[in-house]
This record gives sequence, C-alpha cells and structure tokens, in this order.
Amino acid sequence: MFFQANNNLKPPYQVLVDTNFFNFSIQNKLDPMQALMDCLLAKAVPCVTDCVIAEMEKLGHRYRLALRLAKDPRFTRLTCDHSGTYADDCLVTRVEQHRCYIVATNDRDLRRRLRK
Repeated sequence: MFFQANNNLKPPYQVLVDTNFFNFSIQNKLDPMQALMDCLLAKAVPCVTDCVIAEMEKLGHRYRLALRLAKDPRFTRLTCDHSGTYADDCLVTRVEQHRCYIVATNDRDLRRRLRK
C-alpha cells in the first residue's frame, strides 16, 4: 500500500543504512545485502553517508567490523556537504530533501523522527 501511494519509490530501492542496522546484522550474523532484498522483496541499492561512516569511526574498536562492512564496495557512498552533523540528523535531512529513500535502522528515535 505504501509503495503504491508513493510514486518516488520504485525498484531498485535506494536504502540509507544506519549504524544500528550494521550492528544488528553483525550481531545476528546476517548479510545486510540479502537481508534488505528479503525484506523489500525487490532489488535494493544500499547507501551509506559520510556521516554514518564518521559516526562508526568515532565509536571506535567496538564498531570496527561494522565500519569495514560499511566500506564494502557493494554499498554506494553518499557524500555530505555539511560538517560535524550527527548521523541521524544527516539521514533525516537527506530523506526530507529527496523523498526517494528508504531508511534501514533499528533506532527507535530515528524511526519516530522519520515518520513525522
């Protein structure tokens, strides 16, 4: 129903991936690419912003595997023209400007902000 009402969302889906999604997929031993395609039942193009990469670098040693996964060439890297922005703010701003993205996250606060 949602995809029928929103004409900007068509396969292959552009999916913005958050730090929490990478962490969740590692903890549950999931391949993020396959998990996205299984969830959406269509081809997905996962995208990672510079702010998400910077957030993982700041989180340090605990997120080194997630950082390595985010830098995988299968993920499209989106550059950010702002500096020092919180990753969640970056994702919300990008979705508000370009309504062609789906966001993959487990962060309850981010989901709440995106629904508004």
